[in-house]
Amino acid sequence: MPPPRPERFPSNPRKWRSDDHKPRPPQNRGGRFSMREGEGAMAQPDFCSAGKTGATLSVDAARLRAVAAVAPMREAEDLPLDLALGRVLASPPTARVDLPPFDNAAMDGYAVSTRDLAGDGPWRLPVSGRVAAGDTRSAILQPGTAVRIFTGAPIPSGADAVIMQERARRDSDTLIVSDAPRAALNIRRRGEDRRAGEPPLPCGHLLTAPRLALLAGTGIPRVSTFRKLRVGLFSTGSELQEPGSPLQHGQIYNSNRVMLRALLAQPWIELTDYGILRDDAGAIRATIRRAAEENDVVISSGGVSAGEEDHILDALRREDATLDVLKVAIRPGKPLTVGRVAGALYVGLPGNPYAAAVTFSQIAQPALRKAAGLTEIQDTWIPAVSGFDYDRATGRREYVPVTWDRRDGMGRPVLQRLGRGASASLSPIANARGIAVIEPDMPHVSEGQPLRVEPLLE
Repeated sequence: MPPPRPERFPSNPRKWRSDDHKPRPPQNRGGRFSMREGEGAMAQPDFCSAGKTGATLSVDAARLRAVAAVAPMREAEDLPLDLALGRVLASPPTARVDLPPFDNAAMDGYAVSTRDLAGDGPWRLPVSGRVAAGDTRSAILQPGTAVRIFTGAPIPSGADAVIMQERARRDSDTLIVSDAPRAALNIRRRGEDRRAGEPPLPCGHLLTAPRLALLAGTGIPRVSTFRKLRVGLFSTGSELQEPGSPLQHGQIYNSNRVMLRALLAQPWIELTDYGILRDDAGAIRATIRRAAEENDVVISSGGVSAGEEDHILDALRREDATLDVLKVAIRPGKPLTVGRVAGALYVGLPGNPYAAAVTFSQIAQPALRKAAGLTEIQDTWIPAVSGFDYDRATGRREYVPVTWDRRDGMGRPVLQRLGRGASASLSPIANARGIAVIEPDMPHVSEGQPLRVEPLLE
């Protein structure tokens, strides 16, 4: 049975307007929650997914909505290769030379002409010369002779094969060949990797170390890269304190900030951290406005529920935001808000650490990659097999922290579940080697059952 078609992100969503002061009940259109000015703490809709109306979105559909809410980066800057690691290629460069630029030896040995090795062997060929990598003179193979050659050295004119030295026997200045090589053996041909005038890489690719080496090998000294994606981050909650500060009764340390900063520590991201916002509606609104004006993406953690001290959604409404308050069939991961404010993508993550980590990786990160101009699709999931039994409620895709210390006969990791999966728990995800996914229609996981896992440490 084909998977259900994902819901499309509204092409022309109606914004929350700040110039309509008549109190009206919450409205829901196709899964998008809309709210009017005047709905304050006395008339609060339930923004948690358990209280949202409308169809529940699958994780895949929610991901598509988040991705649809952004446009790819267009602004570019020119960088030397030495400064381009981890950046996103904005336009395809052109190879300046063939790669390799000349026919060369693939290994140490002897350059010969197969025409001199007709009939029955063994053959005796005088060694008439020597060519090493870096030689700039044009070597010529005299008929009926061999040339000593080293890896990377240019093939002498007249030679069409290289006999590797482990399969050659030499008697003083004579090469003794027992088995005639085939033509082109152990020769790297000019341009077989890339041709001059061709683009070595397409735009939208991440510039990794091997890719930078490819560009350098084709003679390209500089590349056009998209500018860094500007991301603003803040946490909300008067109960939060930074690690190292004294804790009063009822306070906790802000673990989400450290985790999200680490997840956002990418060479293609320029991060601005706005710190902890106390539960003050005016301060939260001012920070959201500033962050949206200064960044391409704004990410918050916590405060997107419907409690009297959760001021994020009210502030976004007053800033004329266009939002999708998503009811997502995911565990952990509620509540979750995605939309736009003042031209920036806004992603409101849950306050519980594991829920924040899961929703960031499964929904927010693909949107960030598109916004940065990346065109490559991340797919790190690998097949695995359950090493545990687990009864669960159906209806939501569940992401479970797991570890493993052995593999089955097919090489698949045998997974062991960590913790109880509580969204506020830190130890299970900290000790996990990966995150396994359990599909919504799976009421029971049995030992030996195939699963998928996303490695975290490998």
